Amino acid sequence: MAATASNKRVILKRYVTGLLSEVDMEVVTTEAPPLAVPAGSEAVVVKNLYVSCDPYMRTRMTRHEMPSYVPDFVPGEVLANFGVMRVISSGHRDFKAGDLVWGITGWEEYTVINNPESLFRINHPKLPLSYYTGILGMPGLTAYAGFFEVSKPKKDEYVFISAASGAVGQIVGQLAKIIGCYVLGSAGSDEKVSLLKTKFGFNDAFNYKKEPDLEAALRRYFPEGIDIYFENVGGETLDAVLPNMRLGGRIAACGMISQYNLERPEGVKNLFYIVTKRLRMEGFLVFDFYDRYYQFEEEMAGYLKEGKVAYVEDIVEGLDAAPAALIKLFTGRNVGKQLVAIARE
Repeated sequence: MAATASNKRVILKRYVTGLLSEVDMEVVTTEAPPLAVPAGSEAVVVKNLYVSCDPYMRTRMTRHEMPSYVPDFVPGEVLANFGVMRVISSGHRDFKAGDLVWGITGWEEYTVINNPESLFRINHPKLPLSYYTGILGMPGLTAYAGFFEVSKPKKDEYVFISAASGAVGQIVGQLAKIIGCYVLGSAGSDEKVSLLKTKFGFNDAFNYKKEPDLEAALRRYFPEGIDIYFENVGGETLDAVLPNMRLGGRIAACGMISQYNLERPEGVKNLFYIVTKRLRMEGFLVFDFYDRYYQFEEEMAGYLKEGKVAYVEDIVEGLDAAPAALIKLFTGRNVGKQLVAIARE
């Protein structure tokens, strides 16, 4: 098998401080890797079909003196994130040419993956393959594990979700409805608020940009308090939630997107409520729940096929559009799960 002529890819141009911009990234064309795995190698070569845009990528674009939970990107090297792939050639006994998989890959057309044990096989290829960057992939497992394993919900509890129309939030809300919780979400536009109430079945939702006093707004929407807060935003939102939690409430800390572009993170003033209200606030990473993935995949695929859950995607075409698509996550211009289609098959 000969190498293809070229391999379009998105690289980090320089370490980022402050707000991410397109000039921090660059789309380049290089020689593609050999498409045949060398004899004796356990690597796989994949053709990337879809790649995901996720907020945590921004944290990898800053140089950290203290190591973070994932390594920093390196200027001049290709960006990497979760994606959907077709195996072109394989030296690993678990994969063969033609297999559809998802996992960490490069923001490029072709990638050599030297640790294919990190990949997950796609067992429901008749569902949209793009769903494996979202509801059937990392965001879906994040929502499932964060809600059921970390939040430990009970029927009739009051659930609040920030960034509720995003890749994770829209799933958490629907899972909460399935088990009989009261669900309210916040989002940054009237269009997204409408989606939450009509498409995803939330009991209510509000546009946080129209609420000058977020703490008072939450008191209005949750007069009896919040049992579970699924935290995606941080900063002022977390500060407003804490006084509105019920005794013994739980906060699942999934992400804090409001902080990722700040050179100096905002402080939180209301932390003493964790003591007085006997709250449990727990952070988690999806990697800790990979052993549950195939159980989750079957359950979520069932919900999709039965029409119990819906999913909204925001897809851009081609790697040239990828830098702008990633930035949309931080300006609120995306609607639903943001991803890039590299090659539709």
